Amino acid sequence: MKPYEYGFRVFLLTFCYVMVSGYNTGKFTDTATSRFILIAIGAAVSLGINIGVYPIWAGEDLHNLIAKNFTGVAKSLEGCVDGYLKCMEYERIPSKILVYQASDDPLYSGYRAAVEASAQEETLLGFAIWEPPHGPYKTMNYPWRSFTKVGGALRHCSFAVMALHGCILSEIQAPPESRKVFAAEIEKVGQEGAKVLRELGDRVKTMTKLSSLDILFEVHMAAEELQKKIDEKSYLLVNTERWDASKQAQGIKEVLNGTSAVEKENRNKENKNEGVEPTNVDQTLVHQSKSFLGNSFLNRYDSTSTIDGFKLSWPARRSFHPNLPLEDEDSKTYESASALSLATFASLLIEFVARLQNVVNAFNELSEKANFKDPVEEPTAVGTSDGGFLDKIRKLVGF
Repeated sequence: MKPYEYGFRVFLLTFCYVMVSGYNTGKFTDTATSRFILIAIGAAVSLGINIGVYPIWAGEDLHNLIAKNFTGVAKSLEGCVDGYLKCMEYERIPSKILVYQASDDPLYSGYRAAVEASAQEETLLGFAIWEPPHGPYKTMNYPWRSFTKVGGALRHCSFAVMALHGCILSEIQAPPESRKVFAAEIEKVGQEGAKVLRELGDRVKTMTKLSSLDILFEVHMAAEELQKKIDEKSYLLVNTERWDASKQAQGIKEVLNGTSAVEKENRNKENKNEGVEPTNVDQTLVHQSKSFLGNSFLNRYDSTSTIDGFKLSWPARRSFHPNLPLEDEDSKTYESASALSLATFASLLIEFVARLQNVVNAFNELSEKANFKDPVEEPTAVGTSDGGFLDKIRKLVGF
């Protein structure tokens, strides 16, 4: 009943007005007729102004909103990739980003507009389906819902961009030397992904079909190159020094047998109760977990510091180098965690490429239902070469 709330309210006011006026005059019919005529005149004037004099179409606003969000997400994607490769760091993370409020950060505002556009799209859709054919929207029952499907698919990609931005905001960061190894492939995926988004946004804005059905070919190739590089340099993303052949075999055997960390802990407790010393592997795991959770050396601020009322107590973002004054075990633990953050960023980027297929499918469905224009083929270049020595002779003779 929410879309009809205003009409229901006007009906109640009109009924009360007729009843009160008729009670004093006794002319219920005359009062109701005059009231109906006034409502009809007001509706005719408003429709005439909104349609003929100064039209404001909800469908056009919905169309422009979808096209604009493509550009915003593309800018955020490029900004996240460039910022990550340049080791971008926030000296002070705005508290508005921490609580998901509007901020002047361009990386944040780009994808945030697309994520929050759901309610606005539904509101505009509710008005657009009642509009008559107008402008480029010349068919009855125009497929406005297909526009919202495109917006929903784009929003699904925006969540991946949000996660990429979260890697930049993360407290655990990969060292610059590790990022440089994958820099070319990551940058290529970011550029091609943003290129696809911009082209789709332009196609939505100009209401033109795709000129090529293989629009995702380049970005898929870039993602495959990144995946191959990860496979080749996978030793940079894990701490291979701790895993020799025997430990690897033991770990695989434990996974196959379904041994969990809880069972290990229970076994250690039983060994302590029985007076049996835990193994070296178990001691190392316990030491790593305690040092990672308890060490506060890398705190950006101390445990009592706050940012606009938000307490900070996690290790600060920084690269891990051998000259850091950390214990050897602690340094390797943080170094391993930092390498995993690079793997997280790369995997999220590949996931973003996978989600682009949904956007292309939704756009193709929209272009078919809305009868978008066919793409204009670019004219082929006309050759200006003289054709060789024989053509020169013919021109001199006059043939």
